[in-house]
Amino acid sequence: MKNVICCLFVTCSLIFIACKETVTTVNVEPVVYAKESHSFARPDLAVVKHLSWNAKVDFDRKQIIACANWTIENSTNASEIIFDTRDLHVDSITLDNSNVPVNYRWISATQTFMGAGLAIKIKPSTKTIHIYYITSPDAAALQWLHPEQTAGKKEKFLFTQSEAVLARTWIPCQDAPGIRFTYDATVQVPKNLLALMSATDNPQSLHENGEYVFHQTHPIPSYLLALAIGDIGFKSMNNRCGVYAEKVVLDKAAYEFADMGSMVNTAESLYGKYAWGRYDVLVLPPSFPFGGMENPCLTFATPTIITGNRDLVTLIAHELAHSWSGNLITNAT
Repeated sequence: MKNVICCLFVTCSLIFIACKETVTTVNVEPVVYAKESHSFARPDLAVVKHLSWNAKVDFDRKQIIACANWTIENSTNASEIIFDTRDLHVDSITLDNSNVPVNYRWISATQTFMGAGLAIKIKPSTKTIHIYYITSPDAAALQWLHPEQTAGKKEKFLFTQSEAVLARTWIPCQDAPGIRFTYDATVQVPKNLLALMSATDNPQSLHENGEYVFHQTHPIPSYLLALAIGDIGFKSMNNRCGVYAEKVVLDKAAYEFADMGSMVNTAESLYGKYAWGRYDVLVLPPSFPFGGMENPCLTFATPTIITGNRDLVTLIAHELAHSWSGNLITNAT
């Protein structure tokens, strides 16, 4: 029933979009944000629009040292903007082109999973906010794997799981599904490891300097922020689909998901054009504790669906469907 409802919702929404495109003049109404009980953010006062994330990943300390550069919209001339955080150490915060740190305050929560609100003083003219911070080794969204926890047994691995409200444990953000933003990222990792994100331009081979640049040009909610780093290889399925996996399981994964391109074509015949550019699948190490996660452009999948006879690839169809119902059209709360 859930899948039927999702399909009907997506189909009706796409019909609405198609009808909307025939109208020459559209009155754009202000966005009305639903109140989210699991976020400190007040997007009705000041809201994020774009993230530029610069980060260095330290496997030894199990930390990410980063700066979250947020472009914001302050249409109400608010005097502060509020972010969600959890177990983040904030070094300093600056605004626009100034190097002078600004004042901020913490908002405590009664429930541990909420973390703490980060309220930053801004001006009506403020356009960008730069938050310099370090993640905790115990950040709930960051899964640091020892080599023994991987299929290859040789290299460390990191993957994130931001859903439902864990993005705030690795990036200060307005962590509510009704708040959408685009992003770009520059990530420095060990030179022998490949980095991937929920982005439109994932690399298909190692970069010698260990630096990777990503872009997500479609607005997404924070729970779809995703990062994976490991001894990862790639095989192309067609001009817009491919498989990433640990190198020791890459051939088996590529065989298992050979019909990915046909799945995308079939989904488009049902729901309309695939909006995200590429659709790739990353097979996670055996310790990945979920079936799949519909991160945009890059589904995270459990290796337990690799059976050798393609019996369980319906999981991929399920995660692919979220490219419309979930990623393209998302719950308000």
